[in-house]
Order: sequence, then C-alpha cells, then structure tokens
Amino acid sequence: MSFGHQSDSQSSLQIRWLIRRDMPEVLAIEQESFEYAWSEEEFLCILRQRNCIGMVAEIDQEIVGFMIYELHKSNLHVLNFAVGKQYRRNGIGTRMVHRLIDKLSLQRRREILLEVRERNLEAQLFFKKQDFLAVTVLRNHYDDTAEDAYIMRYRLASDVPALAGPVINRISDYLDADAA
Repeated sequence: MSFGHQSDSQSSLQIRWLIRRDMPEVLAIEQESFEYAWSEEEFLCILRQRNCIGMVAEIDQEIVGFMIYELHKSNLHVLNFAVGKQYRRNGIGTRMVHRLIDKLSLQRRREILLEVRERNLEAQLFFKKQDFLAVTVLRNHYDDTAEDAYIMRYRLASDVPALAGPVINRISDYLDADAA
C-alpha cells in the first residue's frame, strides 16, 4: 500500500507518508494548533506501533498539515490531525480526510472514528462538514483536563442504515441555536 504523491493541477499540494525528517515541521504545526500538544517522544512512540500510520500534506516542500491514524480490523481511528494556521480553510484538511476515506471499503474497513475535545468547536464543525457525526460523549476523557470528548464517526454511505426520520445531531442543534 502506497500513498504515492497526489498533485492538484491548481496547486502543488502533495499528500505522502510522514518520514522522520518531517518531524520538526510536524511538531511546529502541533505546537501552534493545540494547547495540550504532543511531544516528539509521544509522536515517535505512536508511530513505532505496527498499526499506526502518519501522513503529511506538503506544498512546495513545506509541511502544511499532518494526520496520524491507526488501522483496525473494521475501522480507521484518527489519533492526531492538524493543518498549519496560515493554510487552514484552503481545502488541505478536506483533501487529507478524503484520502483517508478513499481507504475505506465495504469488504473491510467501513468507518473512521476520532475524538474531538468538547471545546474544539473548529474541529467539530470541520468534521461535521466532512459528514462525520458525533455519536458518543466520553466524560472526563483527557488526562490533562477534565474535559469531555465527542467521538465522531464517518461511515461509508452504503453502510449507513436507512432511517425513518432525519438524523438528529445534538451538536448541530446546539450550534444552530447559538447562531440565532
């Protein structure tokens, strides 16, 4: 299995495997993106596991985003994901998520799971736009705070059971009420 390089005729964006020499740029994005950032040792410990994969988004040989995920029997689990602040809202995160979605299949892995901090509204809205739904709340999930996490899930469209009524997403309802 190989990522190869994915180029866009409108930009020089490439998505490829994360390699050791990418770590300084990945760590810089991590530090600017998260209050409770992973250390280099935490990244390396995770990436040494057989079922963990890292990918980066690169523009003109500059790392602009990264994703770390685990391969499980029936799903992919995103552990860490960020795009550099100056590159956000340019479709880079969307391209990275779509690259992950392309790895799903009806025969094997059918869903993507991830946890989002309850205070990380920007991430919640981003993943909602990518058709992820908040399915569970994990109370006091994080060691560094007493903060809850939302488990968000993306399922292949043909794997979603037909529902009698509309999908109700309490996060969306809450956000819509705030906008009014």
